[in-house]
Amino acid sequence: MNLQWSSPAPCIRTARVAHKRLDSDDQPPAKCARLSAEAGDTQGLLLGTSPGSPVSPQLPNPVTGTHQGPSRIGPFLLLPLADRESMHSAMNTDTGDELLCKVFKMGVYQEKIRPYGILPAHKNVAGIRDIILGERKAYVFLDKDFGDMHTLVKSCRRLDEEHACRLFRQVASSVAHCHQNGIVLGDLKLRKFVFSDEKRTRVRLESLEDCRVLEDPNDDSMSDTHGCPAYVSPEILSSSAPYSGKMADMWSLGVMLYTMLVGRYPFHDPDPATLFSKIRRGQCCLPEGLSPKAKCLLQSLLRKEPWERLTAAELLAHPWFHQPPSSQEVALGEQEVSSAEQMVPSFDVEEDDDLFC
Repeated sequence: MNLQWSSPAPCIRTARVAHKRLDSDDQPPAKCARLSAEAGDTQGLLLGTSPGSPVSPQLPNPVTGTHQGPSRIGPFLLLPLADRESMHSAMNTDTGDELLCKVFKMGVYQEKIRPYGILPAHKNVAGIRDIILGERKAYVFLDKDFGDMHTLVKSCRRLDEEHACRLFRQVASSVAHCHQNGIVLGDLKLRKFVFSDEKRTRVRLESLEDCRVLEDPNDDSMSDTHGCPAYVSPEILSSSAPYSGKMADMWSLGVMLYTMLVGRYPFHDPDPATLFSKIRRGQCCLPEGLSPKAKCLLQSLLRKEPWERLTAAELLAHPWFHQPPSSQEVALGEQEVSSAEQMVPSFDVEEDDDLFC
């Protein structure tokens, strides 16, 4: 089954996307343990074996009766990631490559990956490496990452401006690239950006599955209200009228940058009604320790009125990104933050997993 892209633009940077149908008649089917127990999927996946890569049966845990260990999908061994829903680490037993695998139901996967065929390749946006189709599910393989920015900021308490600038410039670049090509990201937050290298210096957008492809590039009005409460913009909360998706993204970028520099969300409260009231007012405190350029940038993003916010292109032109490197930045270089310097942030209120993402 060949996937028909909506655009001739390539969906990955380094390799052609391959589509493998594992239920073809030319290979004997073998049962593979299910990755998750779902209603209506009690028969598991019928997967063809790869030459030299037999499907190894999984033995039930003698205590719980549940399957343990990896599952085999074609040449890949998959192991579920406990902290990332529907995401698995993947090892290609033929090449030794380590990837990530996102599992989708067959009925929705083409819509989920459609943006990859529309968006031109960009170094700060994840690309698809491979796709394997089963009978009920599709397995989409992405490059391995080395943790997300939310975890980094939380472990470091907050980032100094030079460090934050290096990372946030890459975040802004990915968003600008998407906006320029008619894609609104929505539900933007620190967890959506992951590191491409072990030293945590290169950032990329984790995936495009939750984004919105604009049918008319000049019309980004939308009305859906899904997302993380801490990052939602005032206009989404204040009215049922359509809002600008791109400008809502820019508000979320402001929340991200504030959190990176200050170590807490600009608007936070354990009570959702109080939190939303603070966001509607759009007034947050900027600590004195921030530089004038950083304060200016934050104030230009966290504007209550959407049309007063910087666009993604204007954001990249802001002077904060173009200040000369300090002696501290030269000394730090691209070093990874040492574990001795890592601290758990002390937020003014205890984080609620239902509120903060």
